[in-house]
Amino acid sequence: MKSTILYTSIILALGTHALPAANIRSVDPPLRGSEDLLGYSPDNKLSEHSTEEVKYTLLPAQKEDPKIGSYLDFEHADNPQPIRGSLGASDPGPRNYNYDRINSDKLAPPGTDEGQTINAQWPMGLSRNRYGKDSSGWARQENTVVMPDATKMAGVDMRLEAGAYRELHWHVAAEWSLVLNGSCRIQAVNENGETFVDDVTEGDVWFFPPGVPHSIQALDAGVEFLLVFDDGDFSEDNTFLASSVFNHQPLSVLSKNFDLPLADFSTIPQEELYIFPGTPAPKDISAQNVTTEAGLLPKSQSYSYHFSAQPAHLVSGGSVKIIDPATFPVASNFAAAIVTVQPGGMREIHWHPSSDEWTFFIEGSARATLFTAPSTATTFDYRAGDVGYFPQSNSHYIENTGDGDLVFLEVLQADRFSDVALGQWIGSTPRQIVKDTLALADETLDKLKTEKQYVVAGNRTIS
Repeated sequence: MKSTILYTSIILALGTHALPAANIRSVDPPLRGSEDLLGYSPDNKLSEHSTEEVKYTLLPAQKEDPKIGSYLDFEHADNPQPIRGSLGASDPGPRNYNYDRINSDKLAPPGTDEGQTINAQWPMGLSRNRYGKDSSGWARQENTVVMPDATKMAGVDMRLEAGAYRELHWHVAAEWSLVLNGSCRIQAVNENGETFVDDVTEGDVWFFPPGVPHSIQALDAGVEFLLVFDDGDFSEDNTFLASSVFNHQPLSVLSKNFDLPLADFSTIPQEELYIFPGTPAPKDISAQNVTTEAGLLPKSQSYSYHFSAQPAHLVSGGSVKIIDPATFPVASNFAAAIVTVQPGGMREIHWHPSSDEWTFFIEGSARATLFTAPSTATTFDYRAGDVGYFPQSNSHYIENTGDGDLVFLEVLQADRFSDVALGQWIGSTPRQIVKDTLALADETLDKLKTEKQYVVAGNRTIS
């Protein structure tokens, strides 16, 4: 270090004109510093930048008792800070303000959060988009690669342009689907040789059992749909595709199998198609009703359910629509609900005693606190396109934090849709037991409800 200082002093004394250009470059600082820089600063030099000069304005709710835990809308805050009441401190950075603004409960969690639960949130917007061929569509997925604890279910968001196909294929996992927008034609042949074809539109549901080959083709308006699989490790990249099956059989075997000349297989695509453009489906669906001796799939075992035509059950603060094997028998282990929550309301605190919950946020913004025994709680923020995951018997609510309706899908691996509501449990437990346990006043106990609410209305005053 001393030789470097001496050399620099000589340059300053002589001027750069006294040295050739090559020598000027030789005085650049080395890649590594000197051992003289280790520990114990002799001059106690202070930073030129104070971390106490961060300028910000707290939201009114940030001044409340942290245990009140009101939602903090940081969307338009100039400099959101990790502060609630007497908890936290300013953050001078570096930081990603975009994430902080849409994840206020991560930046400034309620005072009731403690420890760290599993990661119960994944934005599909962070998943890689897999393109189809020639502008035909795309797909992005969520599975245990990005949510390691979401072991029971995985999801795929898929888009097909008008006329495009999701190639003929089958899965090891069962496939349950909700059409998000547009419409498509689905087709399948089961192990009995029974055939099936139907048109589904926004809000409708389909289900294909494991191993049943099927295809999906977008109709004139195109389509986007959500796929849910009964295996958290599922990957869209590992499906059995018709093109791949043909490509990995000896041509002699194909010839023998189909009783056709070898030359007939010379036009088979040499790579998988996956998502690709196709000939538009005929308007008359009966033109595609191919049948075998086994005939058509019985209606009672239909692979589609026109959920869009089912009226919603209205409750205070929103509505609920439930589909499970009671009305859709073929999907024997899938139960689901589409929940709409009006501004200020929330899906009541609940848990599912027999299944994990896989949730997809369709519209609006929300937050949820996942509580895991004995004392761990984490609050997450969600936007449309996000996936939520709540393990079996772990309690949670889902609160609408936006100005418009919140719409989301709850999916269970169960033979019926069921939950335990915190409100009904406490309201239906003998009064004295509740009073002794929670020390609630008699006038409070008088107001408890004995029935499930599913969704509770908002606009309640905190005092």
